[in-house]
Amino acid sequence: MVVASLTWELSLPGCSSLKEKRSVIRSLRDQLRDRFNVSVAETDLNDVHTRAELTIALVATDGVFAESVFQKADQLVEAHGGAVIVGVRREIY
Repeated sequence: MVVASLTWELSLPGCSSLKEKRSVIRSLRDQLRDRFNVSVAETDLNDVHTRAELTIALVATDGVFAESVFQKADQLVEAHGGAVIVGVRREIY
């Protein structure tokens, strides 16, 4: 059994207020939670309206399954129109 986390640092170029940022982050958070059954949280940059850090976490039977979920989650975030991935950090324990 493994515990894994994936953190994205995101640029939110279309957001000019925290309200717009919350809308984009809420959309991503809900899609990730619904599609992949992972825990999702905004983990940093809470008061900056043009940047965000979003982290997902999951418990899996092995690292291969966790990595496959991470690849699909990456594709979902990349395809989202409101956020641009600036950095990624993966950890599997």
